[in-house]
Amino acid sequence: MRKPTGTPKRTGRSPVADKRTTAPKSTAKTTRHPRRGNRPPKRGNVVFRAIAGTVSLIWRVIWGSTWRLAMVVLLIIGAATGYYYTSLPNPEDLFDARARGSVTMLDREGKVFAWRGETFGTVTSDKISPVLREAVIATEDRRFYGHMGVSPRGIASAIKINLAEGRGPLEGNGGSTITQQVAKLLCLGETFDPIRWKNEAEFEADCRETSLWRKVKEVPFAFALEAKYSKDDILNIYMNRSYLGAGARGFEAASQRYFNKPATEVRPAEAAMLAGLLKAPSYFAPTANLERSQGRADVILGLMHDQGYLTDDEVAQARANPAVLSKAASDRAGGYFADWVMEAGPGFLTSETTEDVTIKTTFDQGIQRAAERAVKRIFDEKVSEGSKAEVAVVIMSADGAVRAMIGGRDTTVNGAFNRAIQAKRQTGSSFKPFVYAAALDAGYSPSDIVQDGPLTIRIPGSRNWSPQNYSRRFYGPVSLTDALKRSLNTATIRLQEAVGRDAVRRVAHDFGIVSNLTTSPSLGLGASEATLLELTGAYAGIRNGGTSVAPYGLVELKIRGDEEPLMGQLGGLGERVISQRAAGQLIYMMQQVINSGTGGRAKLGSRPAAGKTGTTSSYRDAWFVGFTEQYVAGVWMGYDDNTPLKGVTGGGLPAEIWQAVMTEIHEGLPELALSTVSPDGSGIIMSSGNSTPKVVTSGSADDPLAAALAGVMNTVENENQARANGGRVITAPTEIGGGGAPQTPGSSNSADSDDALSRALNGILGGN
Repeated sequence: MRKPTGTPKRTGRSPVADKRTTAPKSTAKTTRHPRRGNRPPKRGNVVFRAIAGTVSLIWRVIWGSTWRLAMVVLLIIGAATGYYYTSLPNPEDLFDARARGSVTMLDREGKVFAWRGETFGTVTSDKISPVLREAVIATEDRRFYGHMGVSPRGIASAIKINLAEGRGPLEGNGGSTITQQVAKLLCLGETFDPIRWKNEAEFEADCRETSLWRKVKEVPFAFALEAKYSKDDILNIYMNRSYLGAGARGFEAASQRYFNKPATEVRPAEAAMLAGLLKAPSYFAPTANLERSQGRADVILGLMHDQGYLTDDEVAQARANPAVLSKAASDRAGGYFADWVMEAGPGFLTSETTEDVTIKTTFDQGIQRAAERAVKRIFDEKVSEGSKAEVAVVIMSADGAVRAMIGGRDTTVNGAFNRAIQAKRQTGSSFKPFVYAAALDAGYSPSDIVQDGPLTIRIPGSRNWSPQNYSRRFYGPVSLTDALKRSLNTATIRLQEAVGRDAVRRVAHDFGIVSNLTTSPSLGLGASEATLLELTGAYAGIRNGGTSVAPYGLVELKIRGDEEPLMGQLGGLGERVISQRAAGQLIYMMQQVINSGTGGRAKLGSRPAAGKTGTTSSYRDAWFVGFTEQYVAGVWMGYDDNTPLKGVTGGGLPAEIWQAVMTEIHEGLPELALSTVSPDGSGIIMSSGNSTPKVVTSGSADDPLAAALAGVMNTVENENQARANGGRVITAPTEIGGGGAPQTPGSSNSADSDDALSRALNGILGGN
């Protein structure tokens, strides 16, 4: 059989053929691209690739710079932290931040009434009231025990608040932790340099300045504090160095100052008030505005409640019984007195002391408050609203121990102008008692007769001087007692010229008027200046029988913690100036000033009192100074700019203030008689001695018959002397122009043509 030839016809797929047949090769030419590593080929737009490359480059640069810069910053912070760490002392050495010590003043009963300088008392967190510690943490740094000295969250929150309220990022809330605040209190380790800063106040202001650079510097210092000290140590430094207003440095001092109790005993309401002072000590101080301070404390109580330190009941109770000031802090009595004591003592133990000093004084808080009440009442009732008239009051015992002092109408200030000791004003007629003291000590009597009439004094190198009485009337022959109680000018000057100005100046100076005294004839009318303290002290010398006194307030000064005092009493009784008899006579005469003279408004009912009014020219000053057996008091009124007072004389408002003050402070005291020496015997006697004989009335100084007849006999004596001296009438060594002619009482016209006895009898019959 023939084998088939040709190609067989396929009717299906041959598996054998499939195996033999190879896949056809593609004729397309394949292009191969070179590759870098295993990265896939780049695709996309050229611009996009360029932008992406630029961003990548910038990121690599930023990242590289950032971590390198961060490393540098960390190294710098670490180095600064290490430096500060090595310079920090023991924590106890940082408690007291004061450059100077403090002065604590005690009254006569040993109770605290005033402080000067910055007071300080050490307190530690383990001994302080827990509620006070919690109040501070709740107020200033709620995360205090959880951070390492700096709180970024707190700083960010503070910046947000400041910006939201329209302030700069670092103005207002600072977001500082307690540790950072301690860094600021420590001035970042800097100490006062007198070359760099003018004074310590400028140095502290620079330390408290908030700036970005200072905030940066606080960070390593805060880290150093956290590394060096425990949290309790840092809290102790903070609670001891913080200023809390009213001169109190630290919470112990503030607790004593405001509440008169140690910081270990404060209640929640008091703790909240103290913690609230940290924000603005002077503004929120309870002594400045108690209601404002209580409102701030209420906010702090809310924070303490929110943070779990106080329960609902505790908060409710604290708000129902807000903190109040102690009696000493609320009264703030004796600011002017305390300032005076500070000035009177040695500076190195008072205003410039580097130690804590305690001074026991003569101050009486009860008398001070009574005096302040009386002054306020008179001004409220009798001085027009808005008046700028000022007042000063000094009250002391007869030995010069000052019990109270008012230096101005505002009695709550410290360091203000003290008109009782700093204002030197003309004394007016309140100086006259020293003229009469010199005369009585020279042998004159309260009943001696002096002429009150026209008077002209020749002053070498100047114009002649003719004094006038306040009433513009003359009263003829009058007794010394009558001349003083009526405050007659011409009679006083005649007496002064007879006694001698030098004698008057000596008596006034020895009694304590240390200001310069004029040598002119106007000396006797108070033309010289003096302070109220000087004048009141001089009257105290009269009251105690003619022995001078030096007014004093300091009784004893001690360094705190010492048993023995460094200083004793400054002042007290001095040397005798006039005889006891002369002083007793003068006291009798000054009693008549109040009983029936120009000082009638100062009368204390049936209580014996003596004093003298004083008014200067043009009514620029008005005085009343006087005393009882228990106290001596002086009152001055006037304007600081010497504006004349409208219708005010020493016998007016000053006498009323004196009466109100003395009535208050004598409440409950017995009515004691003054030690006076009254005229002896009765009728008319002649006293003679080495000097010119004097006509003396020994009965009532107000007896018109005795006074008239004494005037007649005095005139006769003058006429006899005139004949012996060639016809001149001499009544005072420097009197000229015939001014010594007797005048009819109540008349200002000369009656030279009338008979002296007729004039006297006419005066009697006329009822004068």
